Amino acid sequence: MTSKAMSERARSALPGGVSHELRFRDPHPIFIDRAKGAEKWDVEGRRYIDFKMGSASQMLGHCHPAIVEAVQKQAQHSIFSADCHEAETLWAEWINHLYPSAERTRFTSSGTEATMLAIRLGRAWSGKDRVLRVDGHFHGWHDHALKGAKPGSQTAPSLGIPEAVNDLIDICDADPQSMESALQDDQIGTVIIEVSGANYGCVPLATETLRALHDVARAAGVVLIFDEIITGFRWSPGGRQARDGITPDLTTLAKIVTGGLPGGAVCGRADIMELMNNATSKGGFAPAVSHKGTFNASPLVAAAACAAMPILATGEVQARADAMAERMRAGMNAALADAGVTGMAYGDSSIFHLHFGNSSLDGLTPAQVRGLPVAQVRAYRDGMLARGVDVMSYTSGLTSAAHTTELIDEALEAFRETLSDMILEGTIT
Repeated sequence: MTSKAMSERARSALPGGVSHELRFRDPHPIFIDRAKGAEKWDVEGRRYIDFKMGSASQMLGHCHPAIVEAVQKQAQHSIFSADCHEAETLWAEWINHLYPSAERTRFTSSGTEATMLAIRLGRAWSGKDRVLRVDGHFHGWHDHALKGAKPGSQTAPSLGIPEAVNDLIDICDADPQSMESALQDDQIGTVIIEVSGANYGCVPLATETLRALHDVARAAGVVLIFDEIITGFRWSPGGRQARDGITPDLTTLAKIVTGGLPGGAVCGRADIMELMNNATSKGGFAPAVSHKGTFNASPLVAAAACAAMPILATGEVQARADAMAERMRAGMNAALADAGVTGMAYGDSSIFHLHFGNSSLDGLTPAQVRGLPVAQVRAYRDGMLARGVDVMSYTSGLTSAAHTTELIDEALEAFRETLSDMILEGTIT
């Protein structure tokens, strides 16, 4: 069956024919049959170089042998019993060892659940309901994370979010003066920051700025949450906080932390995390902060994570992915220059972003950085996909330990051809 036929079938079973709004494509998405390393193949047998890598989760590459073996062995032993098991403790010990902020870890079933729990902990510890977030930063899709997710907007980009919830969320710019001004309101007790900068670094956050934001939050005495769902185990084995020496109170993790399977985690200061300790509550059934979740730290996920941890802890996979992303960024910038197109490829660690129309982001607002014309974005993504290269949403991509110089160079040739088409079509000049 073709991707087109599968899409037509899916529309009668799934809203819009997809399970995630960013998987929607017009006229239809591709349907993937299998993936290995940094490549994947659709149901029609067409091969793609993958720069989505499971929405940034497959740091080791698709179907890494250690992950496959761990899941297979665990599936034969116990798939799920909703009980405590040894692997969840081992997994938490790895995180507590690698992350400067981590004295205790609690697992969730997704990154969205992780930020939801971290915000609940921040409110419980501070005794204050109001939360400050940074303009354009993304923290998942729950009600308390959406206001301000779209750069330059004071509203939630979704129907169904009560104004009473939106009123509890304050927004500041990604600069210490703006945060300091916002924190003059003593009803704010929690600050959450996407430490890469907005949308996994599309709007970069310089280390000195992140450190200054940290210092402002510290001076205000609020609970500081670092969202490291993208940067965790990617920027370094201990995320950006370990790489740059900036420690929050709480950290949210997902994607790579699970070995690429569904799940997430919150880690942080013991005194805050122990608010979830049943033993400290009367009767042992109602801790100060309630947290449930049937599939938290499920044995299959924990097995994959424990297999991934020693590989990730060396830092070697991060170094390889970083080098491949640097090669991609340099090649894209060379192609832009050769074609006479004003634009830039940029990014930190193993991420690459593409911006048309400016050779520097200086002076641009987050909305302007993200505000490329829809026609440009679609022409770029469609052009790359037609040449067997799949990128993330918008105009970004990321590498893994499985990407090679040969794959990068092949993708760069596709980029040059796509640029030529875009020039001929008039979508870029």
